[in-house]
Amino acid sequence: MPKIKLEASIIPTLHCPPHKGKETYFCTAITGFVIEVRPNGGMTYALRYKDQYDRQRQYKIANAADISFAEAKKEAIRVRSRVVIGKNPAEERLANRRIPTVSELAERYLEYVRTYKRSHDIDERFLRIHIIPKWGRLHINQLDQTEILEWLNSMVAGRYAQATVNRWQVILGHMMRMAKRWGLPGAEVNPLEGVKQKDPDNRIERFLTPAETQRLKEAVEESPNFMLRYIVALLLLTGCRKRELLDARWDEISFQRKQWRIPRGKTGMRHVPLSDDALAVLRSIPRFDDCPYIVPNPETLKPFTSVFNSWDNARKRAGLPDVRMHDLRHSAASNLVNSGQSLYVVAKVLGHSQTKTTERYAHLASDTLLNAVNAASKATGTTWAEPIQPTA
Repeated sequence: MPKIKLEASIIPTLHCPPHKGKETYFCTAITGFVIEVRPNGGMTYALRYKDQYDRQRQYKIANAADISFAEAKKEAIRVRSRVVIGKNPAEERLANRRIPTVSELAERYLEYVRTYKRSHDIDERFLRIHIIPKWGRLHINQLDQTEILEWLNSMVAGRYAQATVNRWQVILGHMMRMAKRWGLPGAEVNPLEGVKQKDPDNRIERFLTPAETQRLKEAVEESPNFMLRYIVALLLLTGCRKRELLDARWDEISFQRKQWRIPRGKTGMRHVPLSDDALAVLRSIPRFDDCPYIVPNPETLKPFTSVFNSWDNARKRAGLPDVRMHDLRHSAASNLVNSGQSLYVVAKVLGHSQTKTTERYAHLASDTLLNAVNAASKATGTTWAEPIQPTA
């Protein structure tokens, strides 16, 4: 194996003898720097070295046709410096090739969350529509905190709610935590670890007045989607979540006990008391043969994927374009509070797992509490304050 001082001027003159499959030229200036020449004229720059176990290793730099000699020499010096401090460049490269992309990690993550997470379909949709198109091709060790946060902020500045963007942040951060737990290469640093979510400031409190409720009732009864009238009525009368109702089955309803058992609620199984009005609505819903769902899509006899279009048309027809379907749940809570029920009762009816969720309705009880203390004061039969004397 010839040893020469490799220089740019002599690279074109190098050749492979006819009787050999490859000729390797060693550089006398940089230890281990070689160029391999093949019979067809192809050339490859590489660095040879011994690893910590004294085994011969070779690190391919590049094909000579792809980079200049100066670039190859610079890379050889860089790789050689890694060897000098005890690193193994060939193993490092192999490890980097094993680092999954964000898209590959997402596949494993979804397989995992499907085993326990009821909302895994939401994770899948956010990954497919938003996260993968932006970051999917990057290896997970290429994710940069600044770039991710700038992207999230730009999405909020666009047309997405802060709460929605926060969900993307949660999913991406959870994926990286699981990658580290699984011991995947490249997951040593989670770019979103310790990054707080921004306050979504989405605690919109919109409650329907009796007049608005009547207008909405008339509008949904005119909807081409005849199931909408029952959906809206039950959301208002039970305070349940939209998805809980759309997935509800007849075998979960007990007319005798006046109770609805929700086995797949957001906070687990719970039992919702059914008022006489709610029971009357349930009895009025038409049933379909061999269909277990209470308010199914009449065309598929399966739960509605979405009722937004019919709801949007109805709320606009009622002159209530700002009312969201989730506001029906808020209105149910408002009606409970204003009828004199305690926040504890409201929490039990709505299925809140945390008291702070119910406390958002505390201010609604002010009139009820005022009436209560006035009634208690009158019950004493005594007036304590001296009458105010008129001034001269």
